[in-house]
Amino acid sequence: MHRTGERQVQVTTQVPMDEVELTNAIERYYSRIGPTLQLLLGEDAGRSPEFNPGPELPGMTSGIREFFSASGLHHASMGEYGGKRLALLNLALNPGTRTTKTFASLLTVARAVRFIQETGERVMILTPSSANKATAMRDAVLRALRLDLVTPEQLSVSVVIPQGSTSKLWDSELHRDPELQARNPVAVYPGTDPAGVKALARHVVDAYGSALKDAAGVNLWYTLDLNNYMAADVVRAFVESELFPPVAPRLHVHAVSSAYGLLGHAQGRALLDESTREHTPRPRYFLVQHLGAPDMVLSLYHGGTSRDLVPAYRYDDMTGLFEQRTDPRFPYLTADTSETLDTTFYTRNPPTSARMNELIHSHGGGGIVVSLHECLSRYAQVRALLRKARLELPADPRELREWSLVMAMTGLLNAVDRGLIDEEDVLVHGSGCYSVHDYSVLPHTALHLVENGDMLKDVVFKAAQA
Repeated sequence: MHRTGERQVQVTTQVPMDEVELTNAIERYYSRIGPTLQLLLGEDAGRSPEFNPGPELPGMTSGIREFFSASGLHHASMGEYGGKRLALLNLALNPGTRTTKTFASLLTVARAVRFIQETGERVMILTPSSANKATAMRDAVLRALRLDLVTPEQLSVSVVIPQGSTSKLWDSELHRDPELQARNPVAVYPGTDPAGVKALARHVVDAYGSALKDAAGVNLWYTLDLNNYMAADVVRAFVESELFPPVAPRLHVHAVSSAYGLLGHAQGRALLDESTREHTPRPRYFLVQHLGAPDMVLSLYHGGTSRDLVPAYRYDDMTGLFEQRTDPRFPYLTADTSETLDTTFYTRNPPTSARMNELIHSHGGGGIVVSLHECLSRYAQVRALLRKARLELPADPRELREWSLVMAMTGLLNAVDRGLIDEEDVLVHGSGCYSVHDYSVLPHTALHLVENGDMLKDVVFKAAQA
């Protein structure tokens, strides 16, 4: 394995030499991430009337280095399947989150830290999320506080999530410490559209951001911006190019809601030097979604997102399942034709579809939709493949709480069996995987029910004045 920080590469012979592990990926590529942030955010940072701390990152100190040490990643082979060479890029090593949301959250909080250290002004991050982003942002803020980069009064975070995702929220010191709990609230929205949390948070920033600054001296920062995430996900292309570059067209498989991670990879490749790009095959992207939100796959193949474009299913009295065999890019069998396999994936009509469609239509790739029935049918097989890459799923799938990686693997195996993949080199992006053994659920007593933007405003103002 190659274990690498920024200054050295240590090679051991106890594990296969085709494995790569970075213990601090952000530190390793820090000098390239800074210019990426400037490129993506520099021109817009000062134009909007709402608060933005700017694209600048703090200088690399021992404290900042430790702060970013949660940005580990691991690349390893999973062997072959159906004539395809499979590998896993595990981006969910942070034990405080077990998702790739750590990368963007660390960079977001680091920008806030730099602003606070230079100006002395207070910042409250406001993040709508299906759950994982909320956990990651809270974890990043807590890391900054534990390392004394800022004080609890200077930096805080408010999150709002759909009610159906509360079981995915991780407990932490931000709840267990009474002062931190008061300053860092978790709001829950009970509306029928889970994505409504975005509109609620957007309303609070637009309508009350200036008032909060006047009343409490707090800058309210709405962080749900594609560029904030692309700037973090460029790391995937940087490490791939340096440590496991493709020699033939490589298919990148990812369970997606809006495909921020793959867009970040594409942006990272665009930032490689011209010679590297010319001598490296273009990446090909493969989207995996579920029946509850299949919009990117529908858009890719049908140019629209209407549910009428989903193939018709027939109920089978003998199996108790719904079945279709007309479209290999949709589940052949499912217990529910509109099931929510994982509440992580809640975005409908994502604005990123057009860009992903362009990339896939121009350079290759595809997409597929999977069902819970298919994931369960493949579970033991997926577990065995992931074990080869040193990732251990629980033996009992009922203990799993984050299905992103299992979805991606199931989609890949289905696609291979159905003849939908031509590429021989396949890289699965492990964006999230955790079970009941990895975390304690945030208690319901810590949650604030908000039915509209004004109720969320009250939660935010109370926290800012705590």
